[in-house]
Amino acid sequence: MKQLTTTHNTKLNDYCHYFRANSFRKKKMFTEAKKEYELISNTFPFFYNVKIGLGAIFLEQKNFSKAVSYYQEIEKNPKKDNFDYNRSSLFHDLGICYLELQSFDKSEKYLLKALALQQIEKDTSLIIGSYMDIATLYYNQYKDNQAIPYFEKAYQLSKKTKSFELKQNTAINMAVVEENRKNFSKTLVYRKEYEQWKDSLNNQNKIWAVADYEKKYAIAQKQKQISVLKIENKLKETERKTMFYSSLGMLALLIGGVYVYAQKVKNAKIILTQKNKLDELNATKDQLFSIVSHDLRSSVNALKTSNTKLTTSLEAKNYQQLDQLLHQNSTIANGAYTLLDNLLHWALLQTKQLYFHKDSVHLFSIVQQIEYNYKPLLLDKTISFENTVSKNSFIFVDLDSLKIVLRNLLDNAIKFSPENGKISIYTVETNTDFCQLVIEDTGLGMTQNTIDELLQDNELLAKKSNSEIIGTGLGMQLCKQMIKKNSGSLTIESELNKGTKMILLFPKTR
Repeated sequence: MKQLTTTHNTKLNDYCHYFRANSFRKKKMFTEAKKEYELISNTFPFFYNVKIGLGAIFLEQKNFSKAVSYYQEIEKNPKKDNFDYNRSSLFHDLGICYLELQSFDKSEKYLLKALALQQIEKDTSLIIGSYMDIATLYYNQYKDNQAIPYFEKAYQLSKKTKSFELKQNTAINMAVVEENRKNFSKTLVYRKEYEQWKDSLNNQNKIWAVADYEKKYAIAQKQKQISVLKIENKLKETERKTMFYSSLGMLALLIGGVYVYAQKVKNAKIILTQKNKLDELNATKDQLFSIVSHDLRSSVNALKTSNTKLTTSLEAKNYQQLDQLLHQNSTIANGAYTLLDNLLHWALLQTKQLYFHKDSVHLFSIVQQIEYNYKPLLLDKTISFENTVSKNSFIFVDLDSLKIVLRNLLDNAIKFSPENGKISIYTVETNTDFCQLVIEDTGLGMTQNTIDELLQDNELLAKKSNSEIIGTGLGMQLCKQMIKKNSGSLTIESELNKGTKMILLFPKTR
């Protein structure tokens, strides 16, 4: 906007309108995006992308005829070989438009052309999407025999992708296919798989659907059992006598009584164990909520006080104090955000909803990313940062959880380091199957008793020597659990006023 209001350079203005249009389109602000696209001159080098963008907007707005007109302009353009757009995506979008317009022959033509190009490009996600769209095309024409193989291909190929959305979509498609075949056993399997990829808290209706399929399956199994029992009873009726019935009845009564008693005792033990565990978890939860709410209240109160001072400084035009207060507000907000982020990940970890996928990770690059995120905080406290991690170090861990661990430990190092301090992250060569990563700071340090408390599995709260609670210790607890899930370990070396070393061990990539 600054460029557009300060100059009349047509070429630069075209780029500004183009970037703004793409930004609006990605934010689903289609009316604003169309206005920006329309302001671009036809001499713009990437004008063909303007038409592709307009086609995408009309596709999103379900104006399929209008979208087709823009896409066909690009397809028929004689210079298309010199353009950098993705032809497979163009053919796919045309196929979708014709499918919605119920022009099935044209839809089939373009979807198959898109699939052929995607298979050459080896883009798994796009191939899966094309399989499902082609299957839907045939399904809409009641060509089940042609549709089902594509649904099956999409399902098999989805096992090779990490996309939860693709996995759940292919699973639900297979569930519908098996349901139409009246194969409730397989339908239940696919339904359960589909539910695994969805958030159960936001999809209660789907859970009822699974329960309904379980009920149908159970009824079908029960009916089979009843049929078998009827045949057996008819064969045995002639052989049974009054004494046999009496003996059998007494024996069944005795066994039933013993079984009921045993089950009652077993259930009582289970309930008692669960009650004790629940009481312990509730106590931890209450303690955690109390501390978190206290910390958040302190942060909010600090923000309120600081904002009052901010208003006073603004009125007095005391810009030096204004700058200090803004930095102070930023620090308070960052602390509250970190606390909430740790609380979220801790909750997901406790409820076993956090997804772990281990892969080979280049350690130096990840440390560089974390350093970039914390650069403003390091500059604010004039702390020097040194990354001497070996560029040949590759570890086999879950990337997201590794970032959470490094962020928490670096955040603590910055928090407890004085101004003009130094933080170093480096690796130590070992002859084992593990990579040793060290995070060293010149901060306050800690006593051996504090180290022992932090490394205890059941230690939730961080404490001073006088046992005064200064924080939840949730970040450290989260780090320990995630390090453990990645088959790693954590040790701490520290002395008061001499800094701290956090020593992490992670398995190397074989």
